[in-house]
Amino acid sequence: MKISRVGASVAAATALVLGLSACSSSNTPAASPSAKAGNLTGTLSGAGASTQESAMTAWIDGFKAVQPGVTVQYNPVGSGAGRTQFLAGSVTFAGSDASLKTDEWEKSKALCGTDGAFAVPAYISPIAVAYNLPSVKENIKMDADTIAKVFSGKITTWNDPAIASQNAGVTLPSTKITVVHRADDSGTTENFTDYLHAAAPSVWTDAKAQAWPKQLTGQESAQQTTGVVSLTTSTEGAITYADASAIGTLGTVAVKVGNDYVKYTAEAAAKSVSTAKKVGGQAPQDMGMKLDRTSTEAGTYPVVLVSYQIFCTTYKDQATVDAVKAFGEYVLSAEGQKAAADAAGSAPIGGDTEKEALAAIATIKVA
Repeated sequence: MKISRVGASVAAATALVLGLSACSSSNTPAASPSAKAGNLTGTLSGAGASTQESAMTAWIDGFKAVQPGVTVQYNPVGSGAGRTQFLAGSVTFAGSDASLKTDEWEKSKALCGTDGAFAVPAYISPIAVAYNLPSVKENIKMDADTIAKVFSGKITTWNDPAIASQNAGVTLPSTKITVVHRADDSGTTENFTDYLHAAAPSVWTDAKAQAWPKQLTGQESAQQTTGVVSLTTSTEGAITYADASAIGTLGTVAVKVGNDYVKYTAEAAAKSVSTAKKVGGQAPQDMGMKLDRTSTEAGTYPVVLVSYQIFCTTYKDQATVDAVKAFGEYVLSAEGQKAAADAAGSAPIGGDTEKEALAAIATIKVA
């Protein structure tokens, strides 16, 4: 199997200039007095994206050292389930690989006040197109149409001419391709299908969605990131999509961008996010982004996810407000982003993006 990990490239990624540079820590707004004091108490509960699980564990551990009186709990139930729990008032915040839908934002007003809830980016990571093909040592190259045909069942074996023509000199087996997708509603699925629909619209005609298309039968599925990676790892010939930090020893596809094939790295993922535009139309401080999946700019990797933390604009009491703001500030701090990069190989958030996110968190107040 091909071994490919993001972590080794994270240090280089910190030098990127895209509003995501870790070099911007000197420009970071000062932490709130409450965050520095270390005297907060309470419990924050969160639920959502399983892609954030490794980073969240690092954040919780790091935050505990800063605010030992605050307990943070996180259940990686998936983005859709996390937002559902948040909107039901069952948790304090949500982790999600997609920002709020319009109807969800409208619903959040009942819980969070007039401006509802808002999302700030917390974690940027490439989505790996990952496969189990032990005999192939190279990164298999595919353009967007080929990836879409594989995942839609139009290409069924690894030595299909469409794959072979892009991998001269590579001995591809005739092994059957087994597509493994998420069984639960997933922000990773939404980001992956957004790429397929944008980059291969003549093949993948379905719009982006958190649920895998029901008409694609004969495929395998599993719950959450760990489930699809585990199933793919145990099934020779299987292919899936998952947060790159979680794919273990699976091989990975180099995706065609322009005239080149680009392997996933934290740098390439961050470069793609640098061209993202705001979705808009929700809370003033909302930072939901629309990514350009069709960029031909050299060195970009378009199969990328931006994972958010979703907070209320208002909470019922000052203690909760202080704890939420302190945790949000820690996640976005240079220390918090380094902890995520070390744990999960994510690209660091910095520069203007970091400053805007911190400013958004600073607006959280008592209802």
